[in-house]
Amino acid sequence: MRHRVAGYKLGRTTSHRIAMTRNMAASVIEHERIVTTVQKAKAVKPFVEKLVTLSKEPTQHHRRRAFSALRNKDAVQKLFDTLGPRFKDRPGGYCRIVKLAKPRLGDNGERAILEFVERTPEEAAVSEA
Repeated sequence: MRHRVAGYKLGRTTSHRIAMTRNMAASVIEHERIVTTVQKAKAVKPFVEKLVTLSKEPTQHHRRRAFSALRNKDAVQKLFDTLGPRFKDRPGGYCRIVKLAKPRLGDNGERAILEFVERTPEEAAVSEA
């Protein structure tokens, strides 16, 4: 039975899983859209959404908490300068997971796109090109 067992292990050790989550979250924040497996997207989405919620109120304490979770200065800078103000009026649900029809070539793994919900037309055009 799996009662009270939360989270995804993703076949990795704890330290590898934490490092992968931080790196993927920084990539999502930097590029605003990444292609990954469905399971990894489901694991990273809550992590990113909590960081966006922190960035809606740009205090020093929230910046330090975000840096503690991400360990990436550029990602924290973009989080507080761009994403926080963009989602200021949104109560939650900042990311979406879109499943792709075509599986990964090497191992036939299910692929998905993890992206932010509200994107400006310029950002959408840049990421699609």
